[in-house]
Amino acid sequence: MTYSIIKQALALGCFPRVRIIHTSKKYLGQIYSPDINWILLVFCIAVTAGFKNQSQIANAYGTAVIMVMLVTTFLMIPIMLLVWRSHWTLVILFTVLSLFVEIPYFTAVVRKIDQGGWVPLVFAVAFLIIMYVWHYGTLKRYEFEMHSKVSMAWILGLGPSLGLVRVPGVGLVYTELASGVPHIFSHFITNLPAIHSTLVFVCVKYLPVYTVPLDERFLVKRIGPKNFHMFRCVARYGYKDIHKKDDDFEQMLFDSLMLFVRLESMMEEYTDSDEYSTRETNLSGSANPRINGISAGSNMDLSYTSHDSIIQVQSPNYTGNSQAVSPGQLYHTVGDEIAFLNACRDAGVVHILGNTVIRARRDSGFIKKIAINYLYAFLRKICRENSAIFNVPHESLLNVGQVFYV
Repeated sequence: MTYSIIKQALALGCFPRVRIIHTSKKYLGQIYSPDINWILLVFCIAVTAGFKNQSQIANAYGTAVIMVMLVTTFLMIPIMLLVWRSHWTLVILFTVLSLFVEIPYFTAVVRKIDQGGWVPLVFAVAFLIIMYVWHYGTLKRYEFEMHSKVSMAWILGLGPSLGLVRVPGVGLVYTELASGVPHIFSHFITNLPAIHSTLVFVCVKYLPVYTVPLDERFLVKRIGPKNFHMFRCVARYGYKDIHKKDDDFEQMLFDSLMLFVRLESMMEEYTDSDEYSTRETNLSGSANPRINGISAGSNMDLSYTSHDSIIQVQSPNYTGNSQAVSPGQLYHTVGDEIAFLNACRDAGVVHILGNTVIRARRDSGFIKKIAINYLYAFLRKICRENSAIFNVPHESLLNVGQVFYV
């Protein structure tokens, strides 16, 4: 029960990041958290050693149980009214019967608060403060990142070189945003005079499924014109998939990137040819149409624009049939870009991770300064870092920090 509540609080952004292990591939709710288990161990030892006799432990346990019963009863009322849409007479009947049993127990444990019953109340208040502060800080960080996204017009105004020196190499910019360019990118290029010749904005998402097949793991998107060499890759994982720390992730990412470039060029050729219009007419009456080995019923979006194209990569090993494209044209358009990407990868891959630090304004109140500058900062320091969640190798990690005042 404790692990499930913590997992739900994590999903709502109300608790610091901890490690969650799924012990079953059949049942999603069977989970285990080593961090929470250690915290429970410390609390159990402290309570056992702190109390003088068993009656105080029993009073603390009784207070915790009756508080859970009361909270459950009061939370059931809006569920019955809003979710189940039960009749108000049934809601009143349920509330009266539940309180008829719980009120006597509650009055009994109230007299035991000074004899050990205060412990669960202290724990409840402490966790309430932690959850509220963490949720407030996380919400402010997310709002800042959403409202400070870099516009495409600003990027296009910089030109292909982005107003900087494009050095050989690949920069993997990790972000929690699945769309748009994060503000950390503009902060980075504003303070440094150089950037990698190829940029890939990587967003890692963990889905509530057991596993995501390899041929459906990556969503690749181009940002800006081709000569900007900027891409977005959304990597999707299930709760039992392992995001490894070795070169497997980079290899699969680059394979998906190469496949995206090939498919993008093929769709451009179909768009510009009269043959594509004829085949599109035939597709409407075909039971199982295929375009150059690609199923028309697949998840790929066949509409393409050079500034905002997105393709779901079906398989890193997929090559497709490129007979409709002339070999010379395929080499000059696709081959050159693939050779450029391979050269950039050989030059080196750097993992760029943003770190937004939240601080309270100088004119903020004393309580807000304590909550943001000390409590929230401490929680972020002890919780799992993004580099651990993304499994970024430390030898090629570049942390880019910025301060945001709330």
